[in-house]
Amino acid sequence: MNPVEGKILIVDDDPYIILSLKTLLEQHYTYVRTLNDPDDITALVKEESFDVVLLDMNFKPGDTSGREGIRWLKKILEIEPQTNIVTITAYGGINTAVKAMKAGAMDFIVKPWHNEKILSTVSAAMKLSQSRRKVNRLKTQQKILSSEIDNQFPGIIGQSPAIQKMLRDIDKVARTEANVLVLGENGTGKELVARAIHRNSGRHEEVLITVDLGSVSESLFESELFGHVKGAFTDAREDRTGRFEVASEGTLFLDEIGNLPMNLQTKLLSVLENRKIIRLGTNKHIDFDIRLICATNLDLKKMVQEGTFRQDLLYRINTVELKLPPLRRRTEDIPLLTSMFLKKFSRKYRKPDLKIPDRVIHKLTAFKWPGNIRELQHAVERAVILCDGKNLTLNDFNFLYGRTEEDKPFDNYNLEKLELWAVQNCLEKHGGNVSKTAQELGLTRGAMYRRIKKYGL
Repeated sequence: MNPVEGKILIVDDDPYIILSLKTLLEQHYTYVRTLNDPDDITALVKEESFDVVLLDMNFKPGDTSGREGIRWLKKILEIEPQTNIVTITAYGGINTAVKAMKAGAMDFIVKPWHNEKILSTVSAAMKLSQSRRKVNRLKTQQKILSSEIDNQFPGIIGQSPAIQKMLRDIDKVARTEANVLVLGENGTGKELVARAIHRNSGRHEEVLITVDLGSVSESLFESELFGHVKGAFTDAREDRTGRFEVASEGTLFLDEIGNLPMNLQTKLLSVLENRKIIRLGTNKHIDFDIRLICATNLDLKKMVQEGTFRQDLLYRINTVELKLPPLRRRTEDIPLLTSMFLKKFSRKYRKPDLKIPDRVIHKLTAFKWPGNIRELQHAVERAVILCDGKNLTLNDFNFLYGRTEEDKPFDNYNLEKLELWAVQNCLEKHGGNVSKTAQELGLTRGAMYRRIKKYGL
């Protein structure tokens, strides 16, 4: 049998004890180190990390109090809190062993011992130590991944009074555990608000899990949000943890909550009220602890009056309501946003010397931007890609600027331009309501979302 990967330290002043333990454990573990002088513990533990330490409780002749062992036990845990310590005590020293466990020892073995008992105790300690290290590694990976994802989402930028008020409100709300409903048209930055709240909350070291409810089909809703066990339905080939469970202790962001059908609203409300989920295929309740943030571009209060959104669910999700202004109502922020996007895409497409003249900025500021910040970002990226010189010109934005001067949306009958014009104007007509826009254009909601993504609206 191949030895298990693991590092063990034996500390005992009896050379026979050290030899016996080392000989036994080297057959089962890859690295076994010994010390017969406890004064060497501090330097060694600072230099190396051990999964398990076997520590004698008495080092002075005639001393059976265990005080020396407990002192060194505390010292090891002070230097390396994740180390599992198993104390070695003489028969009759059970009270000392109990004191050691209260001080942080994982377990104890009694002299004289049975080899099977030592191996089972060390094995349990080794597994626990390595599980802790794995959890810590996963937490570190999670923080790195969360940080990298956050870096893809710039902070909320703007000097307009509306945005400055929004930032103040975010700061107030973030410090609480209140559920937040973020309202605003498509492309205004609702996810940025959710991330800002999470980053400034007491849960910032935990995960932020995002769910786009507009893209989750009814048949997969419970599986995605609550999870399932293997065999719960035809394609359930393995257990799956739902988003509520994954987000526990962190923040759950439910985007496009206004698109949730009434029957699914009922299921969501029940889960939020009971703070428990049941995976598909089981009857077992699982507790969760989340901070909930929801977002929508729809008028939920009007939907309540029309009977298409549950009033009790609305009360549950909007302890605090934050409303993002459309870009056309914060035009003073357009130069700042344009500059940020220009830097981003100049770097991405290796055109570091690109500039944008004031006359072009003025033209962009005069545009209505029905797709809001997302559309502005897409316009700048496209202009950076297509421009030939070192200055962006009006011609680089010719798919936009003609609409600010005259009623005609295009100079020719290119089908893609016609479609873009129709989608943009219909979205603006319906205040960003995707469902109503899709209905008027004769599209399914899924087809509408594909076009919004295609044109960066």
